[in-house]
Parts: sequence; structure tokens; C-alpha cells
Amino acid sequence: MADLPYFRRLARYNGWANRRLYLACADLSPAEWAAPRAGFFPSLQKTLNHILVGDRVWLSRFEQVELPHRRLDEVPYPEFSALKAAREAEDERIVTYTSGLDSERLEGDLAYRNMAGEFQVTPLRWSLAHFFNHQTHHRGQAHAMLSSTDVKPPSLDMIVFLREELAS
Repeated sequence: MADLPYFRRLARYNGWANRRLYLACADLSPAEWAAPRAGFFPSLQKTLNHILVGDRVWLSRFEQVELPHRRLDEVPYPEFSALKAAREAEDERIVTYTSGLDSERLEGDLAYRNMAGEFQVTPLRWSLAHFFNHQTHHRGQAHAMLSSTDVKPPSLDMIVFLREELAS
């Protein structure tokens, strides 16, 4: 199935983009990190925590284990260094999950309860597409927030990742 290599590449891209974004955010002071900014989750701290929480929620659904969070606006890691470590671990978990997928599972449905407790059934491939799109969407918001600081935002373009990956 052609989708398996695609989703596995998206998992690697996700880790690459997060490493670049977090490297830039590491140059922010704690005050700048938590400062209010325009965005749905109105700070870099809240936005990057939201991405992590969302990833954990979806991976728990994919792996059919108990949800680790009850709200999408939770901030389990207010300190940057702790969030960075958690992010790195979650990115490895994403790569491991996609590496273990097979065509039969990818062709199936994902049954789960959404955050409101409503039962949902969605094809797994579309759930994965949403999962990766969600990361990119909010990472773009964080990138825009970083633009309002003195720290230069890194390129997160997938084509840059692909060129680096293909060159190695």
C-alpha cells in the first residue's frame, strides 16, 4: 500500500520540524516562551503543549489505550525543557507506531470516543491524515508566534526536509 511509506515519511518529517522549531524556541527567555501572543492557544507554551496533548490523544486512540488527557488545552509541561523532552519521546512514539503499521490495519476503521465522549468511527488512514495535518496546522501557528520575537523562525517546509532526507 502506497500510503504506508507516505505516513512513515510524515512521521519523520514531524520529528524533523519539531526539532527545528524547538531549537529556535530554546533561545527564548522563560517570559517570552509564556508571553501572550495572537493564536488559538495564545502563547508558544500553550500552543506547543496543545500539539503534544493532541498527539497523545490520537496515539492513544490508534493504540487503543486509555487517553492520557481530558482537555485539549491542558498544559502538562509549563517548563520548556520538560516539554522538549516529552516532545522528543512522543516523536519517537509516532515513528514507532507508523513503522509498525501494516496495510490491513491501515485499510480498517478507527473506533473511538472524541473529547466530548461521542462515539466515532473513521477510516484509520483519514484519522492519520488528520493527525499529521493537525500538527502542521498548529506548528504553523507557533512559527508565526515565533516571528513576533527576536528569534528567527526556521524553515519548516517539507521540501527542505525531503531534500535533506534524500541527500543523506
